[in-house]
Amino acid sequence: MIHLIGSPDMSKSVYKNEKSQKIIQDLYDKQVSALNIDFEDIYADTRFGKTHLLKTGNPNGKPILLFHGGNSTTPYYLRDFLRFRDKYLIYAADIMGHPGKSAQTVLSAKNLEYGKWASDVIDGLGFKKMICMGGSYGGGVLMKLMCVSPQKILKAILLVPSGICNASNTGIMFSMGMPMILYRITHNGKWLKKAILPMALDENEIDEDTFEMVKCAFDNVRVKAGMPSNVKRSDMKNYTAPTLIITGEKDVIFPGEKVINRAKKIIPNVKTYLMKGSGHMCSLSSEKNRHALEIVAEFLAN
Repeated sequence: MIHLIGSPDMSKSVYKNEKSQKIIQDLYDKQVSALNIDFEDIYADTRFGKTHLLKTGNPNGKPILLFHGGNSTTPYYLRDFLRFRDKYLIYAADIMGHPGKSAQTVLSAKNLEYGKWASDVIDGLGFKKMICMGGSYGGGVLMKLMCVSPQKILKAILLVPSGICNASNTGIMFSMGMPMILYRITHNGKWLKKAILPMALDENEIDEDTFEMVKCAFDNVRVKAGMPSNVKRSDMKNYTAPTLIITGEKDVIFPGEKVINRAKKIIPNVKTYLMKGSGHMCSLSSEKNRHALEIVAEFLAN
């Protein structure tokens, strides 16, 4: 068991209490074991505290820095990218302020703090440039990095990302808020599933691991409702790295076509792919989205 780094004062923790911290920590270790891979636990120093990363893959391969989704964990997110371990060396970071083993410093999603944190992680790992990949909340972290240290990104891949064209909170709360309230009152899992459905569209997308991750996060984490804010076009003026953006046509949080349209206006060297019929919660390892994963592989190889 590797213990979380952070203050024992639970009022400053990302967890609701000490019991919640242990529940999430145990889930994290269970998820790592389920990956059935060789890995190293490593730490990178940043101005905000130590950042924990899972290091896995080909030691001679090009390094990829991976940022997971919000209120989620690194090993849960890493499942979709295990096929790249043969060719690439993957560093999967626990985003600060979210469930994981990094320092429990809570950063602002409204300014460029996450970009500064991600830039420090690259320095802490000893690289000048890295391929960077982020999904959902992690995509927003990557967008902030593009603003802060564009020269440190060799290539960027963003999957259903925040930070480009976020939907209004009002619309999201209308579709997800009431079931969440009812779940909080009743603790009945059916309401939690109803809350997740606007993101997943289909109950088949909510597998056992996904439901367990969402339930554990909602029950034990001080859930971050706000996503990384949309970056300013002026802050992106120095970013030129090749970029791939994959979105979901029916994503209610980061509307696919709108994200692509704005990305083309603020990112000069960008390729895009719209996953038809897909919502926000979509696994690239599923048969439905296999083509999207092939596009990622081709982009990395070229």
